[in-house]
Amino acid sequence: MKYIVKIGILLTFIVCMTSCKSTYRINLEDIHLANIKASEKTKILYERIKSIPNDGFAFGHQDATIYGINWKQPDSPLKLRSDIRDVSGKLPAVHGYDLGHIELNHSFNLDTVSFVLMRDQVKKMYKKGAIITFSWHLDNPVTDGSSWDTTAAVSEILKGGLKREKYENWVSRLSIFFKSLKDEKDQPIPVVFRPFHEMNGGWFWWGEGNCSAEDYKELWRQTFMLLQQNNVQNLLFAYSPNIMQSKEDFERYYPGDEYVDILGVDIYNYGGKEAFLRNIKTNLEILRSEAQKRSKPYALTETGNINPGSDPDWWTENLYPGIKDSGIAWVLLWRNARLDHYFSTYKDDVTAEDFREFEKLEETLFLDQVKKINFKL
Repeated sequence: MKYIVKIGILLTFIVCMTSCKSTYRINLEDIHLANIKASEKTKILYERIKSIPNDGFAFGHQDATIYGINWKQPDSPLKLRSDIRDVSGKLPAVHGYDLGHIELNHSFNLDTVSFVLMRDQVKKMYKKGAIITFSWHLDNPVTDGSSWDTTAAVSEILKGGLKREKYENWVSRLSIFFKSLKDEKDQPIPVVFRPFHEMNGGWFWWGEGNCSAEDYKELWRQTFMLLQQNNVQNLLFAYSPNIMQSKEDFERYYPGDEYVDILGVDIYNYGGKEAFLRNIKTNLEILRSEAQKRSKPYALTETGNINPGSDPDWWTENLYPGIKDSGIAWVLLWRNARLDHYFSTYKDDVTAEDFREFEKLEETLFLDQVKKINFKL
C-alpha cells in the first residue's frame, strides 16, 4: 500500500509540474515602475513579463482576434478566431492593438477597427491570461495628416506651443479609453503602452530629422505626465526604436529610466535574410545590455516578414535563430490585413507548415503557457 501511495504522490507531482499554474508571491514595495501610483494589477503584469524569459519567449500578434486573411470578427463574436489559431490550434500570448484616431474621437482606428470591438477583445483576452500591448499612430497635430506626414510638429505640442491645447485634448481622449478598459470586477485592465515608436527612423512626424532628440524626450515626458494628471494608472511604458547601429542610437532618444518600464526594438526583414539575422542579434544584444544595466525587461516589439507568401522556412530559419536564447519577454508579429499585406502566417500560407514547427519549439510560448505564470500579493 505504501508503494501505491508513493506512486500516487509522484504522479500528482508530475501532473502539477506539467499543468499546474506557476504562482509566485510578490511584495509591492519591491516593484518600482515609472508610474509610482501604478495599480497593483499593473505591478503584477510587470512581474509576469519579467518572468517569461525563464521559460522562453511569448508569441504575439497585432489585431490577432479582430481580423485575418479573408475574414473579420463580427462586432459581437461568438468565438475567438485567429490566423495563428487556424494554423497551430493555439492563440497568441501577446495581443497588440493600435489607438490611432482615438485622439480624433473617432469610432474606428486608422485600420478601421471599432474601438468598441477592441475594448471587448481586450477584456476577453485579458480574462484568458493574455498580455495586452498598444501602439499609437496618432495624426500630425499641425497638419491633421497621418503619422507619416513628417511636417514638424513636436515643438508645437510641448508646453507653450501653438497646438498644446489641442494635444492635451488628444491625451485626454486617450486617457478616457485606457480607463475604460475594465475587467469583470470593474477594475482597470493593466496594459503595455508603446507610444512614439521607431523614433530613430524618419518616417513619422516624431522621428529623426523631424524633431530634435531633446524635443522628442520632452514629448515623451510631458505625455507621461499628462496621463498621470488624467489619473491613468494601468500602463507600463515601452520604449522601442527602430533598428539601432550602436548603444548610442539607443541613448539618443531615451527619455530616462523614470519614464520607461520596458525596452524594445522593431526589426523587419528589409535587406534579406542575412541582414535580418544580423540586425536581430546585434539589436537584442544592445537591448540585453541596456536592460541588465537598468533592471528592465525587453522585447522584440514589432517584426514580420515583409515579403508575403515567400520563404517557406521563414520561422525556423530566419526569425528563430535571431531570437533563440535572446532573453526577450515576447516577440510581436505585425498584422495580417490582406493577401498583399500580411506579416505573420495563415492556414493557406506557404510558411504555415514551418510555423507549426516553430510552435513546437520549447521556447515558443503561447497563451495556454503564459497564462500559467501568475503572481499573488
